[in-house]
Amino acid sequence: MNLRDIKKDIEYVIGAFVDDCALFLTTHPGRNGDEIANLVDEAVDLYNDLRDKVGAAAGGGRAVYTAIRMELLEKTDALYDRLSEAVKKGLQA
Repeated sequence: MNLRDIKKDIEYVIGAFVDDCALFLTTHPGRNGDEIANLVDEAVDLYNDLRDKVGAAAGGGRAVYTAIRMELLEKTDALYDRLSEAVKKGLQA
C-alpha cells in the first residue's frame, strides 16, 4: 500500500457514502433531510481529517496507512449504520 492508494481509497469510500445520501434525498425529498445533511457534513469532516492524517504520515510506511484505512472503514461503517436508521425513519414517516 502506498500514499496514492490510501488517498484514492479515502476519496472512493467517502464519495460513495455521500452519493448514497444524495440518492436518498433525491428519491425521497423532505424525509429526514436535516439528519442526512448532518451525516454528509460528518462524512466531509471525516474526509478532511483522514486526508490530514495521510498528509502528516507521508512516508510513514505500510503500518501507518493500514491504520488509517482501518479507521476509514470503521468510521464509514458507523456512518452507514446511522444512514440506515435515518432511511428507515424517513420511510416510516
